[in-house]
Amino acid sequence: MDNQAYLVQMKSKPLTLSGKVGGPFPAKPRSRRQRWEVKPSEMSRNTLNPIRAIVDGMKLIPNPAKPMISLSIGDPTVFGNLPTDAAVLQAMKDAIDSQRFNGYAPSVGYLRSRQAVANFCSRPEAPLEAEDVILTSGCSQAIELSIGVLCNPGDNILVPRPGFSLYKTLAISMGIEVKFYDLLPEKSWEIDLQHLESLVDERTSCLIVTNPSNPCGSVFSREHLQNILTVASKLCVPILADEIYSDMVFPGCNSPSLASLSSEVPVLACGGLAKRWLVPGWRMGWILIHDRNRVFGSEIRQGLVRLSQRILGACTVVQGALESILNDTPPGFYSSTISCLQSNAEICFSELSAVPGLNPVMPSGAMYLMVGIEMDHFPEFQNDVDFTERLVTEQSVFCLPASAFEYPDFFRIVLTVPEELMLEACGRIREFCRAWYRPPSCDGNDLDQ
Repeated sequence: MDNQAYLVQMKSKPLTLSGKVGGPFPAKPRSRRQRWEVKPSEMSRNTLNPIRAIVDGMKLIPNPAKPMISLSIGDPTVFGNLPTDAAVLQAMKDAIDSQRFNGYAPSVGYLRSRQAVANFCSRPEAPLEAEDVILTSGCSQAIELSIGVLCNPGDNILVPRPGFSLYKTLAISMGIEVKFYDLLPEKSWEIDLQHLESLVDERTSCLIVTNPSNPCGSVFSREHLQNILTVASKLCVPILADEIYSDMVFPGCNSPSLASLSSEVPVLACGGLAKRWLVPGWRMGWILIHDRNRVFGSEIRQGLVRLSQRILGACTVVQGALESILNDTPPGFYSSTISCLQSNAEICFSELSAVPGLNPVMPSGAMYLMVGIEMDHFPEFQNDVDFTERLVTEQSVFCLPASAFEYPDFFRIVLTVPEELMLEACGRIREFCRAWYRPPSCDGNDLDQ
């Protein structure tokens, strides 16, 4: 402590720490509020989850004659048909029994755990060390920290449409503008690169790329990823790569990480255990800092460390199990999960392709399938929210309206249900659409009856 005197208030007389009356500053009169007036912060006012805003406003009253089938939540554990592997559970049990992971860890995570992630995710084209890894409380916190370190209030970020709603929720709460670039359903949800490029200005601080995609289930080809990197390089925009569904791709597809395809474009890649290991509640995520051309330098790294110190995030017990989880999970576990998802995707796509008024888009990975609604043929419904709400009311099938992803006239189906429920759900959707579908009349207008 320096030699400056600090005031201490005692019995209304200002004292210095030395005990002398007086001091360099006069005592300020105490202000008094006349009434309670507690207001929410601007951040809380600006925080809105589009999914919750839409779903909470829906009248979701299922048909009591039909058991509810929820195809809306991206949680692979809901139905119990996709348990995590025994080796994953054993790693957690061993970490708990060791009693070595009950205390605080460094804010960025244990060094050994970070090294385990670096080893697991490292590629010859994109090498990683422990210092390139920050462990977080799920991939959501990884995304939050990444946006927070790259953007200032008044900046803008580029976000896919349709896209994961959390990007907008976080950005708007931080005073960051969101610019949506379009994905093209007719091209298996590839990015409209011309539209993307047109959105960039001097305040663009980050391009978010989600691959494989939530909500689309699309998987970008190597060529398309290289084209994305070309745009980012030309316009000098860093990339936040949301790769939580990394390696969850169907056989025959191959989609490398963005960072492995460019040493020039700096990338913050966000991932975690939630989806591939089927343990979203364990809240283990990570940021991989790819900066081989030293664009980020030391300041972005230091900024991520400082932001991670605001709240000690990643669960220490899961950190303790992380090395075993990554190294000991058998390959058959991953392939079994993919087989289930692909089978459901093929069933859903085949069944709904035959339904008049619906246009499903076949996915190539992740856990989702998007279905277009030809709203002109369903004049009874105002929009996708109205359509999906009535689907619940009549058929007890809940699909998420794609307005929640800034993409109206579509709905998203989660593919993690047991096969028999997938078939049952598709049958009910078909029955619902046949009841409400109105074919075009001869003069080109829809019939009213």
